[in-house]
Amino acid sequence: MSSVEFFKNPRLKKVGEGASLEDFSTKEATLVRNFHKSFREYSLTPLVKLNKLAEDFGVDSIFVKDESKRFGLNAFKVLGGSYAIGRLLAQKLNRSIESLTRDELCSDQVHKQLGDITFATATDGNHGRGVAWTAQQLKQKAAVYMPKGSAQIRVDNIRATGATCTVTDLNYDDAVRLANENAEKHGWIMVQDTAWEGYEDIPRWIMQGYMTLTIEALEQLREQGVERPTHVFLQAGVGSFAGAALGFIASAFGDNLPITTIVEPEKADCIYKSMVAADGKPHNVTGDLDTLMAGLACGEPSTISWGVLRDYAAGSISCPDYIAANGMRILSSPLGDDQRVISGESGAVTCGILEYIMKSPKGAEIRKALGLDKNSKVLLISTEGDTSPNTFKEVVWHGAFPEPK
Repeated sequence: MSSVEFFKNPRLKKVGEGASLEDFSTKEATLVRNFHKSFREYSLTPLVKLNKLAEDFGVDSIFVKDESKRFGLNAFKVLGGSYAIGRLLAQKLNRSIESLTRDELCSDQVHKQLGDITFATATDGNHGRGVAWTAQQLKQKAAVYMPKGSAQIRVDNIRATGATCTVTDLNYDDAVRLANENAEKHGWIMVQDTAWEGYEDIPRWIMQGYMTLTIEALEQLREQGVERPTHVFLQAGVGSFAGAALGFIASAFGDNLPITTIVEPEKADCIYKSMVAADGKPHNVTGDLDTLMAGLACGEPSTISWGVLRDYAAGSISCPDYIAANGMRILSSPLGDDQRVISGESGAVTCGILEYIMKSPKGAEIRKALGLDKNSKVLLISTEGDTSPNTFKEVVWHGAFPEPK
């Protein structure tokens, strides 16, 4: 039977003694957010405080950053793709990103200077939609490849931007390889949210793009009287989002780093497997990667995020799909006057695992290892809304993926 597996990181380092955080400083995050502020679609996504849920779970407070409100695209991923493309085009124009706005990049004058460009990527849905949307704003093209089993609504949303979208018979990691092969063949520009040897600049810019949500979240916490969360839970696929968020948090708090835990689906738990190997190297997971958490169905860690996760995450959790399903149901069915959060399968897994840790007798050991108690102030990131409405209904309305008894 599937079960939650926890690994406490024995390699945890003090900030400054582990992987470099230079790319994830407050200065860099401010630069990124200023670029995103030039988008007319930009607004702060909500940081929702769930008082009744915190009381039920036995912690001081729970905050959920709701990325379903990001740019009208129902997920945070556009932050990375848009910033990476901005940096790339700034480089082509021999300009600094500080001097460029979204409107200038989308202008006919800049398009004439750049010529026609096709951006290629592989995606489980949200990243590809963000890249395709950005290409559409720039009056450019996008070619998107998706793994087998991708939800039709995610395909349709990508095609609605004018991009080509091909659903392959491959898993995510092999779809990435196919997209890259076609990019090299056709002279397209690969915009991928994972890195490998020889391909690291664009993935690094994508990671930096994600810092907009973390710098917002910390400012919103301070506005609510919380100078520092004691605990942060971050979901991971290849680890780019988790690495960026943890990198920024570590840079911001230094020696007072919040206890940060990485959460993955058991069928695509490459970060967990890499930590358990305890040799400091990233390790891959192969196979179909068949999980409810489509956005996290990635088997190969990003080379530039792995070092940050290895050195600064307090631990890693591999969990079955019912944990994510429980999280979706919990956030969709608030207690008392708590606000409802519509969170998709990849967005809700951290809420599901927090409930497991705090409420299940089986979670007691993890609770003790992470020091979660009545004084804990917990930050969660709901990275997506109901990006697959049919899946959302099956889980929330009809009880799909129930917890085994």
